[in-house]
Amino acid sequence: MPENTVTLCANATRDGELTFANSGTAIASFGVAVNTRKKNAAGDWEDGDPQFYDIKAFGDLAENVAETVTKGMRVIVTGRLNFSSWEKDGARRSKVEVVADEIGCSLK
Repeated sequence: MPENTVTLCANATRDGELTFANSGTAIASFGVAVNTRKKNAAGDWEDGDPQFYDIKAFGDLAENVAETVTKGMRVIVTGRLNFSSWEKDGARRSKVEVVADEIGCSLK
């Protein structure tokens, strides 16, 4: 298993969107928000800032994502982290996305 394996339990922030590479490979993308909670000094639970991630899936998984994942749905995503960077308008930009191996619904 790769060293950068990650599992997220999160809420989809947008519907799965399907596109196709020039080779014909299906590619699906959608976003998720991970909500964190922690105890404050008084021992009460507080919501932390949400963390947002872009998810990509390929092949049969991508087609299933496009047919199934909808905004607001709670999902479990297992995959690997992928870092990309580019230049836009003279500024260097970067992001980390998750390339999914498995995606399923959470029954929590």
